[in-house]
Amino acid sequence: MPNIIITGASDGIGAELARQLARRHGLQAMLVLAARNAARLQSVAADCMAMGARTLIMPTDITDEQQCRHLVETTVSQLGSLDILINNAGVSAHALFEDVNAQALSWYEELMRVNLWGAVCCTHAALPYLKQSHGRIVAVSSLAGLVGVPGRTAYSASKFAMTGFFEALRAEVKDAGVSVTIAYPGVVATNIRVHGLNAQGQTAGVSGLHEDKAMPVKDCARLIIYAMVRRRREVVMTAQGKIGRWLKLFAPWLVEHMVLKAVKKEFRPTSI
Repeated sequence: MPNIIITGASDGIGAELARQLARRHGLQAMLVLAARNAARLQSVAADCMAMGARTLIMPTDITDEQQCRHLVETTVSQLGSLDILINNAGVSAHALFEDVNAQALSWYEELMRVNLWGAVCCTHAALPYLKQSHGRIVAVSSLAGLVGVPGRTAYSASKFAMTGFFEALRAEVKDAGVSVTIAYPGVVATNIRVHGLNAQGQTAGVSGLHEDKAMPVKDCARLIIYAMVRRRREVVMTAQGKIGRWLKLFAPWLVEHMVLKAVKKEFRPTSI
């Protein structure tokens, strides 16, 4: 019976991961749903329970290290073990660096606390128990964590850092039987970019990327679960992402051209 923690489980990819895992495992799954919005967690939990899964709702702000440790310790004390940690919680942002004034620059640090430090703190708290169960760690990064995207300096920085951390950790825990899977979604049909931050560190209310070819969230969650179950090292979710990763080594100028096409004109550098 897998005991699974999912951070950022109240919406988007995290909520869909919970639903698909509930459908996959039914009564055999115990899903620990963590996010700041308790009401949305209740709604996701109801969906999961309707599919036969058991749930534990844990309102959690992952920028607070003590809350991260409380999430893990409560899970283990109530369930007896931990098998899977899915670090999914994240905040998006879209702003040209030159448009961010000195008074607003602090939100770069705030973004890093969510996208990197939240995952680091949850993983540190969970690691002793995952070693006991020979468990799995999943880190939901982004294609912006493989290729820098104009207008996404803060977001790319946080996701590159996340990628580096989990790549290093993978080597450290390999002999303990713990797998680390890093997921690199592209543009997924969720509200993360609309709810992300603008140059002033406020809710953007609009996406800075073209959404017409966004991947359905169900497909994204399915690919993450497929890779997690098979203990894959990583999953790059789009053909452009796979091509761009290798082109970056040989024709970086072409990769820049590719990512600029994905960015709406009003969010591109004026010199382009």
